[in-house]
Amino acid sequence: MTVEELSKTNKILIIRLSSLGDILLTTPFIRAIKTQFPNIKIDMLIREEYADVIKLNPYIDKKLLFKTDEKSNIALIEQLRNNHYELVIDLQNNLRSKKIVSALKIKKVKFQKRSFDKFLLVNFKINKLREAPQIPVRYSNTIQNLKLDEKALDLFTDKFTNAKLIEKNNLIGFCPGARHFTKRWPKEYFIELGNKLTKDGYKIVLFGGKIDKEICAELVNRISGAINLSNNDELLQTAADMKLCKAVVCNDSGLMHTASSTGTKVIAIFGSTVKEFGFAPYNCRNLILENNSLTCRPCSHIGRSDCPKKHFDCMNSIKPEFVFENLKSFLTL
Repeated sequence: MTVEELSKTNKILIIRLSSLGDILLTTPFIRAIKTQFPNIKIDMLIREEYADVIKLNPYIDKKLLFKTDEKSNIALIEQLRNNHYELVIDLQNNLRSKKIVSALKIKKVKFQKRSFDKFLLVNFKINKLREAPQIPVRYSNTIQNLKLDEKALDLFTDKFTNAKLIEKNNLIGFCPGARHFTKRWPKEYFIELGNKLTKDGYKIVLFGGKIDKEICAELVNRISGAINLSNNDELLQTAADMKLCKAVVCNDSGLMHTASSTGTKVIAIFGSTVKEFGFAPYNCRNLILENNSLTCRPCSHIGRSDCPKKHFDCMNSIKPEFVFENLKSFLTL
């Protein structure tokens, strides 16, 4: 579909069911459509657990939630039919989203996932993604000639800063979690880095959701003076608190993209994944630290439960001293 065709459309549905980072990466695309064609009504369908990602987004007219039980989704399909969309943009492009799109029986465009190119890179180290644009640009390419602005991701929050951070200075955020083991920088390294920064006059703030509570609880006890702000996936509160940090050190995770949306500097440590997949921090001040000398990277495009080579050098080789020196230099820029 071209921009000219889009301009004649009155009401569209965008589907990106999951996950946190992937939904945040749609926001430059949505912003571009709404700012260039303000009369187009944009509804968005996401999984209910990620509702906060778009809850306050002013560029989205109606926020629709996909639930896991079949009965609710039968009703959802009926609701979508009654909304009389003229176009559906499928940015998920999997079996679940295709089923929804098929039921609507309207004009559609879909995101090209380049699954075969990812397969070649992971399994044979044939890199056809070297020049591939980042995911927000690839989302926008579903509409020919649609131009993105130079702004970052959108995450709108109405939360006030946590009282624990009031009148605190030199805050450095740590996001030590990630869904998959091979995307997590070792916790002992986070601890060593945290204590080096503390001695250098910084205060460490720990961020995480439900799945990160255990690691954050351990780190707060082992990093001098650290503040633990892990919570029950209260994304808008996390975003409000990240804004006070001079920088956020994180893994390749949803909270990396959350930090990217807040305007703070981001240092991202990549292990089993690589930035060629398109999921690097977008249009923000960022620094990616990774070991490019390993022939086994990437071993996955989403992360794994363990290192297939058993050495985990992609993360173990990125030492705390190296991150410390890079962070100190990055903060002066």
